Amino acid sequence: MLNTSEHVHFIGIGGYGMSAIARVMLEMGYKVTGSDVASQELTEKLAAKGAQIYIGHTAEQIQGADLVVYSTALSRDNVERVAAEEQNIPVLHRAQMLARLLNERKGIAVAGAHGKTTTSSMISTVLEDCGVDPTFIIGGEIMNVGTNAKAGQGEYVVAEADESDGSFLQYYPWLGVVLNIEADHLENYDGDFNQLKAAYVQFLSQIREDGTAVVCADDENIRAILPELKYQATTYGIHHDAEYSARDLVLGDRQVSFTMLHGEEVMGTIRLSVPGKHNVYNAMATVITCMKAGVPFEEIAQSIIKFNGAKRRFQVLGEINDILVIDDYAHHPTEIEATISAAKATGKRIVAVFQPQRYSRTFFLLDAFSRAFGDADEVIITDIYAPAGEKQIEGITSAKLAELIVQNSNAGARYLSTKDEVLEDLKGRVAPGDLVLTMGAGDIWKVGAALAEVLKSK
Repeated sequence: MLNTSEHVHFIGIGGYGMSAIARVMLEMGYKVTGSDVASQELTEKLAAKGAQIYIGHTAEQIQGADLVVYSTALSRDNVERVAAEEQNIPVLHRAQMLARLLNERKGIAVAGAHGKTTTSSMISTVLEDCGVDPTFIIGGEIMNVGTNAKAGQGEYVVAEADESDGSFLQYYPWLGVVLNIEADHLENYDGDFNQLKAAYVQFLSQIREDGTAVVCADDENIRAILPELKYQATTYGIHHDAEYSARDLVLGDRQVSFTMLHGEEVMGTIRLSVPGKHNVYNAMATVITCMKAGVPFEEIAQSIIKFNGAKRRFQVLGEINDILVIDDYAHHPTEIEATISAAKATGKRIVAVFQPQRYSRTFFLLDAFSRAFGDADEVIITDIYAPAGEKQIEGITSAKLAELIVQNSNAGARYLSTKDEVLEDLKGRVAPGDLVLTMGAGDIWKVGAALAEVLKSK
């Protein structure tokens, strides 16, 4: 049971996932303290709401805490974590803390290799706009509300369910969404895709008896596990038989529309202010989820068009003199293809700038990455962004990836090692009619932001 009189200390409070949980707990009435290596926008927002933020890590900062929360990124020998364990203060992983919040109410947990942040943001925005007053804890900032979390008074808690480290198995949701299943993060599953698929089966088996699963029937790996589920899941899709389907898709410049059906019955038209076929799927999952939560289709349709996306999800950084600069979190081959496809709908010439993230992901998906850039007019690959402590894998380099892209999908691919080199190159060559698309889960967005500032100052 939750006890709002507790003092909770977060080690690494500035991350999206950690700050979201901290914000909700602050709003629920907990005393919240936290530490991180540097001050940033998210820590400043938490401080403004009443959290005590420490810059740097020392053992003294956990004094008085009833509970200490840490993230996956934190090293095992962090001085605050060690001190908490020595003092017998309960220490929880971020996912365990989120599970306490999610499992206490009617949890809506959104899982999948791609689209978790956008779909959970879309669900939260619609439920909020339609007066349901949900609690939401999102791994990215929702553009409509300018935050990544809120403690609502309603019965629903919306959150992402992260399969990357198996932490989604902490959750026992009322409704579980699975958008897609792909071979990613296999370093945490002994390199075995079957282990990852088994984890999804377990996640879906943990849905409450009064709840349901909402899954995409167009995903072959989801279709493969459906017979293993102990109940009937609610399915949606465009190309395969499903309970809910979409037709008459119109994929426009930064917008989409489609007709949604339940069986043979036409429900109505859904219009979105975000682009790409992938967002048709995200929207279908959102519509079904919100209807399960009691919101009528007509209200959902009126609300969902207002959704402007999540930060770093096809985010427009600048539109200057017919040059469009967009940043996206795409860091997996499927996401890259979907994002470039959405960009093509603008009718502009696409300059795709990609920063791979993690040597392990690049190793496992090297061939798929090399085939993902065919729809771009020009491709720039920069050095791999590796989290602290990840070891380099021999032969796995961005230069090698660029060579393979030239061979397998785009002869216009080049390798530039640093972000500074990429920025200088773009500054000298972008022209009206171009769309510069920065992609990756690291800090490549800084190139797009800097380029937009340069263009604005000309």
